[in-house]
This record gives sequence, structure tokens and C-alpha cells, in this order.
Amino acid sequence: MRVKIKNKTFYHYVFYLLFVVNTLAYAQKKTQYNHFMYHAQSYNPAYVGMALQKKLILFYRSQWIGIEGAPKTQTLAYSSPTKMKGLGVGFGLLKDQIGPTSETFFDLDLSYLIRISENSKMAFGLKGSAHLLEVNYSLLTQDLSIGTDPLLLGKADNRWSPNIGMGILFYKTDFYIGLSAPSFLETLYFDRSSLSKSFNKLRIYAMSGFVRELNHHLLLRPSFILKIAVGAPLQLDLAASLIFRNKVSFGISYRLKDALGGLFGYQFSDSFFIGLSYDKSATNLGQYFFNNGSAEVIFRYNLSKVKGVKPPRFLF
Repeated sequence: MRVKIKNKTFYHYVFYLLFVVNTLAYAQKKTQYNHFMYHAQSYNPAYVGMALQKKLILFYRSQWIGIEGAPKTQTLAYSSPTKMKGLGVGFGLLKDQIGPTSETFFDLDLSYLIRISENSKMAFGLKGSAHLLEVNYSLLTQDLSIGTDPLLLGKADNRWSPNIGMGILFYKTDFYIGLSAPSFLETLYFDRSSLSKSFNKLRIYAMSGFVRELNHHLLLRPSFILKIAVGAPLQLDLAASLIFRNKVSFGISYRLKDALGGLFGYQFSDSFFIGLSYDKSATNLGQYFFNNGSAEVIFRYNLSKVKGVKPPRFLF
């Protein structure tokens, strides 16, 4: 059966066709970020409460600008220490839209911190999550001259899917390294037909970064995250930023065999930070399909901090 898209160019048609076959069949990887160093909570629950301050993060990413139906992501994350010594808590809300699909993630994170030495600590985290996947087939139209397809007459079943994950994090004032699996359970979200199958597969994340002082006013902060997903190739994201007078940060990001981007951030006060980034795809999508790259913006606000305690330097 032939399916066509309303008011789309040929390239948009191909994009949607690839999306339906690829994304609905096996589900895509977790959302990608250029500013992944500010989204450690999403990957690793051991991160919450680590900065010993109440922290709120708002994020928006528009991917492959210029292609209708391309991914768009909105994120809200909050983390805080508690009155119980060593215990941190946080929650996250993420909405991901790609063409006719919409995914919503709800996370609740707990962490427990232990001191290893005077300058180093270890945190253990537990993540409970719920996921809602919606597919709106009404956004696609069909050629009625050759008959109707019942799959495209309405929405697919919407189902809530619970999951659980955990993580571990070691850090010092100017260095951290963590390993996590934010969702252990392999979940079948819905399965009404061969075209509406979607699985959540086990993913493992390794993440690390450090800060080095180049001179009295300039810091270097490199970071990386390695993503391992069952049935998918390894994915490595690299980033490096220079931080001037603890105010202005600028740098580059690189997603292996995928995209190259630029990073910029400004610390307006001890509490408020804004980060911007732009990347251009190096894949066939960037070469043969019209798009203007991907952009994201992040807002971070520290609501309070523990008096007399200095947060890790890589959290600027």
C-alpha cells in the first residue's frame, strides 16, 4: 500500500517512511544532547544531590531544523539534597516528539552519598520511571484510490510502561566518572500489528569529565559519554569547553560519525546559567536532506546551596 504525506516534499516523504519503519519497529535511542554534561541526572540517578544544592534545569532541543516532523525535545529536571545526611532526591520530566509519535518520560531519582576520603566521594543511585508512548497515525494520509488501511484510521494504543534503573558515581572536586543503566526492563509498549511494535532495550552509559586550570582566569573542561544499547552500535559523545573567569564558556562537541557542534554558555550569577549550542549532522541526512542543523538551549538555576560547602568545579 502506498502512503503519502500531506503537503510534504519528496524528501519529507522519504524521511517519514524511514521513521515509521525504523522508529516504530525498534524505537530510537534515548534523546541526544550536545550539553550532555548538564543532563547527567537523566542518565545516572547517582548524580542527584551531588552538588549539595537545589537545582532546576529547563531544556529545549530542535533537531534537523527545516525538516517537518523532525525531533523536538523539552526537559524539566530538579534535584536536591535532603535533611537526611547523604541522601539526595530528584525528578525529571521529558517530552520527545518525532513526526506522528510523542514520548513522555517521568523519572524519580534517589541517591546515597558516602565519603571515601577527604577529597573523594561515591554515590549510589536508584531510578524509578514511567513512560508513555503515543502514535498518531491521523497525521499520515493514504491514497484511497487503492483502498483503506485500518492501521491509519486512528491512534495506536497508548500505554504506560514502568521501569527501574540504577547508577554509581565517583567524584572529586575536579573529576567525576559514572556508570549507569537507567532502565533495566525490556518493555513492549504496544503490539497491535507488525507496524506498531516498540521495545525499550537495555542501555548502559559511561560518563566522565574533569576540570584543569590553564591559568588564573581560564579553565579547561573536557567530558565524554559512551552509550551502549542492545542491538545498536556504540555511540560516543565528546565535548570540551574553556571557561573564562568562571563566567563565559565556549567549546565544541562531537558525536562520533554523526555531528559536530559548538557550545556557548554564560553564568549570569552564582545561581543562573544559560547555555546554547548548535550542531550540523555529518551523516547522509545532513548531506542529502535539506536541514539547517540542530539547536538547543538550556537554563539552569540553583535555588539554594549548603553553606560552607563548595560544589564540584565541573558543575559551572
